[in-house]
Amino acid sequence: MFGVDMPTLFAMAAPSQGGPIWVQFLPFALILAIFYFIILLPMKRRQKKVQEFREALKVGDKVIMTSGIYGSITKIDERSVQLQVADKVRIEVSRAAVGGLQGQDPVVQDSGSM
Repeated sequence: MFGVDMPTLFAMAAPSQGGPIWVQFLPFALILAIFYFIILLPMKRRQKKVQEFREALKVGDKVIMTSGIYGSITKIDERSVQLQVADKVRIEVSRAAVGGLQGQDPVVQDSGSM
């Protein structure tokens, strides 16, 4: 058939068995290591920094919310903070919505930049 005999045809299709098995998995391990160090490790560090920032919030801090609202913290609960956004105007928002302190770079990245 097409000038090639059957044993030669099967020999061409058979995978080569040269070298140890771990050498074949080395490229996959290398890709996983690169993925971990470039993506996962910085993400974990950022999440830890955000968590430490939110735990360190205290009454009197001037903050900016992820929605862009500026205010001063007047009360802190376990899951929420109360902000004074204007004279006699207070709102209660989730603690997770605090993006950073006023006048400083935001600690929480907006979802469009990730």
